[in-house]
Amino acid sequence: MKRRFAISLFVVVAAACVFLALGTPEAKANRGDGVLGTVFVTSQGLYYDTFVSAEELPPHGRFQLLDNSQTEFGPGDPGYLGGRWKIPDGEGGYIYLLCPLLPPGRENP
Repeated sequence: MKRRFAISLFVVVAAACVFLALGTPEAKANRGDGVLGTVFVTSQGLYYDTFVSAEELPPHGRFQLLDNSQTEFGPGDPGYLGGRWKIPDGEGGYIYLLCPLLPPGRENP
């Protein structure tokens, strides 16, 4: 019974995150195949699929810049922070969220 409740709660929270994330350009890319987004890693020249795992994180700790669906470091790079992103909100601030990059990277979006 508890497991069923936990699964239901997870589905509701995940659906809410997806709904909230659809307003960001990063989340609008590549939705047709069930993946919420694609991120280009400039240091690798590769595209990675991603999904919103946690939205509206508190701005504590380290975050990597994700701007226009691009970032400098990806999986395997020393500067990659596991998908902890700060995304410019257009008003001089940032949105902080968790979207891990899913290997393998690929050369085409």
